[in-house]
Amino acid sequence: MEIYRLQSLRIFSKSAGYFAWIIVSLFLAFLILIFGGLMLGYWFSSMLGSYVKGFGLMTLLLVVLFVLLALFRKSLFVDPVVQSIIQRSREEEMQEED
Repeated sequence: MEIYRLQSLRIFSKSAGYFAWIIVSLFLAFLILIFGGLMLGYWFSSMLGSYVKGFGLMTLLLVVLFVLLALFRKSLFVDPVVQSIIQRSREEEMQEED
């Protein structure tokens, strides 16, 4: 029974570490998206001579990006995560056998 408790504790601690890493990465990606969007919005505005046109173009680009991410979410996010989980579980099983 102690072995199962230790194994579950190890899995939980690894999962918590990955979760914390994902939260920090998402926060940094959000900041990059916000400041990059502002920078590109001002750049497009200076090129087009209008804040409305520049930020409108930037909004259009972000909407297209989000639509593409939504359309390809399975092949970009779901399948790689599932494969990663399967690979890690196989690695843990191999380590337990050794």
